[in-house]
Amino acid sequence: MAEKELERIYVIPLRKAKHGPASKAAPRAIKLIRKFLSRHMKVDIENVWIDQSVNEMIWSRGKYKVPSKIRVRAVRFDDGIVEVSLPEVEFRPLREEIKATKEAKKPILKKKEEITEEAEEKAEEEKAEEKAEEGAAEEEKAEEKKEKPEEKREEVAEEVKEEVEEKEVKEEPEVKESKEQKKVVETEEVKKAEESEEITEKAREEVKEEKKPEKVEAEKSSEGDETRKEAKENVKEEK
Repeated sequence: MAEKELERIYVIPLRKAKHGPASKAAPRAIKLIRKFLSRHMKVDIENVWIDQSVNEMIWSRGKYKVPSKIRVRAVRFDDGIVEVSLPEVEFRPLREEIKATKEAKKPILKKKEEITEEAEEKAEEEKAEEKAEEGAAEEEKAEEKKEKPEEKREEVAEEVKEEVEEKEVKEEPEVKESKEQKKVVETEEVKKAEESEEITEKAREEVKEEKKPEKVEAEKSSEGDETRKEAKENVKEEK
């Protein structure tokens, strides 16, 4: 809280406010009050704050008929601000309320620089939030890995068992098909062997049948040769 530094009561003449257009008499009177107090209190015009009671006194008879003079109380604080009010009204330091209202008021049209700065700040805030969310997610994952290694091992073992069972189920029909194919091949081989044996037996019989007339002819020829030899021997003996 700022402390009082100086308090005075002034009678400010406002006759100059009547010179000029009558419709602008009240605004000119306010300007005259500001100039007078800034000169006598040795403060900038911007630091002179006029209370609502003074404004109502000037506008009491309308903006055309302004009082020729006004009696006011001026209080200067150690931070260089002057508050102006009527001496009949209790003094209330409204400087902080006025400052808060002024700061709360935002301009309708913003400058491009302010807009870009706000956009950059929003973008930075969004990035920071995203990073914080990613960090929290990574921490949760790390905690889950630390807290539940056994459960994950069990899950992995179950998955491996399921894969093995699926492979066995797939291999069973293949094994059955391979066994059936082997049986078919074996039966075909047996049939072929039997057929080959039958063919060899038939060929042997045919060969035997072919050899029989040859033996008979050989026997006949051998018998003829013997008879011839005997006849020759007999002829020799007779001689």
